[in-house]
Amino acid sequence: MFARVTHYKMKPDMVDDAKAKLEQMKPAIMSLPGMQRFINTLNDDGSGCVIALVESRAVSEANQEAVSQLWAQFADHLAAPPDVSGFDVIADWS
Repeated sequence: MFARVTHYKMKPDMVDDAKAKLEQMKPAIMSLPGMQRFINTLNDDGSGCVIALVESRAVSEANQEAVSQLWAQFADHLAAPPDVSGFDVIADWS
């Protein structure tokens, strides 16, 4: 399993609109190949982090263009471009 971790910063006045847009995009996000879990966090100041657990690093890399297109839909909402990194998952407990 692989975790794609994306830190982002929303414009404070766009947070509510972004939350509504996110709900509309749920089917597209969850239908990405290999998607196993999607967690989106957000603080009051507009800073947030997305943790997407996918099947493998290869699948995550293959999804990059589709993920970029999804983020592009938030371009007007973001204070800065998102910062993406990835990690091999060594534990996934719940």
